[in-house]
Amino acid sequence: MLYIVRNGKDYGPYTEEQVLDYVNNGYVVEHDVARVLETGEVTTAGDALRKMRMKPKVVHEGNLASQLSKIGGDLILPRDTLVERKWLSDKTLIILAIVGLFPTFMLLLPMPEIGVFYTIALYFSCIWGLFFYYLFKTPQVTLKTTITVFFLTQLFVFIVWDIFGLVRFNPFYYLTASPFPLDLIGFVFGVGLTEEAAKMVPLLVINRRAREPMLPRTMVFYGLMAGIAFGVFEGVQYQVTINTQMDYTSAFYSNIARLTSLPFLHAIWCAIAGYFIAFANLYPKYRRSLYFLAIAIPALLHGLYDTFCQSSTLLALIVSFTGVFLLMTYLKRGGDYQHRLKK
Repeated sequence: MLYIVRNGKDYGPYTEEQVLDYVNNGYVVEHDVARVLETGEVTTAGDALRKMRMKPKVVHEGNLASQLSKIGGDLILPRDTLVERKWLSDKTLIILAIVGLFPTFMLLLPMPEIGVFYTIALYFSCIWGLFFYYLFKTPQVTLKTTITVFFLTQLFVFIVWDIFGLVRFNPFYYLTASPFPLDLIGFVFGVGLTEEAAKMVPLLVINRRAREPMLPRTMVFYGLMAGIAFGVFEGVQYQVTINTQMDYTSAFYSNIARLTSLPFLHAIWCAIAGYFIAFANLYPKYRRSLYFLAIAIPALLHGLYDTFCQSSTLLALIVSFTGVFLLMTYLKRGGDYQHRLKK
């Protein structure tokens, strides 16, 4: 005899003939957990019956038309939900539709080449943003500030880079074309220092305007968004300039990387800055060292990555992982930082 187990509750015991009848009529399915009364063996209803040389055969409830009629048109095509607009309050449906259909929707709109690249960059940024929100959200995170950080970071970088061209005044930039180790110095103090300082600006503004101490995790989230915003700007710039001079395969790969992994790295580096900026505000007696770490660590990681990209993809990958490792370790050891800085 058999017990049928559902949701941790035993039903029965039933004879094998009864279980076979229940399976054939759809009251029990073959994959239901079954426990043999005599031995205590745990198996499935289907396996238990087959051991007794009983072959289940489910009886169909009418033909296809009658089965569809039984299900009902109101369940297959929920017109009432559509007409009454109940779906407008379903956040999961709306987010899923936007993420899944946004690129197709944008195909309907005529736009210049740079608009196409920027639109696709925005699409990937939204996906990253949802991912980061899921992992790092805090009660302090607001949609308004998130959107402001994302777009104002791009505007600020556009003004500094394209209008005023201030980056040209950093002499270390000219060392990036030199042999190692001079190129490392150029990438750290030229590219890394300049770009990471630019990404820090919105975080410093948030920290200054905050009406309450910002949690390190909150500033990490806003750092991720500022980094993604910078990655969007830089990615579009590369796609309409440098990438156009590559062969098709290289350009395709570079375009994908500029929309996915590289904005992610910018986000990680800036998130590390956000972490130390938050602690600088919480423990102002140590703000000099904490602000130093907020710019020095991201700039160093950035410079090392750019340097090794020229010669060793493996080393560049190791540097990339180091950034992720440091950020997550910092977050996990936030209590240790607080304990030490309170002394």
